[in-house]
Amino acid sequence: MSIRLFSWNVNGFRAVLGKGFGDWLAGAAPDVLGLQEVKAEEGQIGEARHFPGYACVWNAARTKKGYSGTACYTRHEPLAVHRGLPDERYRGEGRVIRLEFEHFHFFNIYFPNGQMSQNRLDFKMGFYDAFLAHAEDLRRSKPIVVCGDFNTAHREIDLKNPKANENTSGFLPVERAWMDRFIGHGYVDTFRHCRGDVTGAYSWWSYRHGARSRNAGWRIDYFFVSEELRPLITDAWIDADVQGSDHCPVGLELDLP
Repeated sequence: MSIRLFSWNVNGFRAVLGKGFGDWLAGAAPDVLGLQEVKAEEGQIGEARHFPGYACVWNAARTKKGYSGTACYTRHEPLAVHRGLPDERYRGEGRVIRLEFEHFHFFNIYFPNGQMSQNRLDFKMGFYDAFLAHAEDLRRSKPIVVCGDFNTAHREIDLKNPKANENTSGFLPVERAWMDRFIGHGYVDTFRHCRGDVTGAYSWWSYRHGARSRNAGWRIDYFFVSEELRPLITDAWIDADVQGSDHCPVGLELDLP
C-alpha cells in the first residue's frame, strides 16, 4: 500500500486558508499531513478547519496565544494521538503531535528557533535531545517517521549562502552536529536518500529582498524515517512552487506492506 505524507509550515493557518489551502489539499491529496506554526486555537478557526475525508488533530500553544502550534490532517484513523514531549520543560508551545499508526509512529514537530537569544538556543538544543530520547524509546515498539520545520540546515548545500550564515542560529556548528548525531542514530534524510546531493533545493525563503524569486533559501523542512523504513521509501520531494507561506510543502511516499 502506497501512502503519501506531507509537511508544511504554513506560518499562520488563518492566513493560508485565504491563499488556496483547501484547493492545495484537494490536489495534493495527502494521506497524512503535518502543519507547523498554525498560530491559532481550534476555536478561532471553527468549521473552517474541517475538510472532507480528513480528521483533524490540533495542538495550540498554551503559554502564548497566537504563537507556534501544530496540526495534523489524516485520512487514516490513528491508533492513538499524543501531544507534546514527555519532558515537561518542552510542553506548552504546541510544538509536537504524534499519531500512532499500525506501521509507524508519525511525529509532526515545529522545532524551536534559536535566533532570539542564547536562552532560546539552549532551549532548542534541549528540545532536540528530549525529542531524540523519546523517539529512541518509542522506536523499540515500531519505526519512526518525523516531519516538520527543524529550523536547521544540515549541510552547506542546504542553504544558498552558507559562509554568510555560519554564525547564525539555523546553521551553527552545534546545531549541525546534532543533525549528524541524529542521523548517526539511524535516521534517514529521505530527500537526500531519493535526490542525492542536488543543489538549490530549499523549503524556506525570507520575505525580505526578494529571496524567493532569487531562490536564496534554506532547506530546513524535512522528512526523516528510522532506518527500518529505508527499504519502503519510494519518493521524497520539495514542492517549491506552492505559495501561501514563506515555507513550501515537502513530501514523502512510502510503500507499506
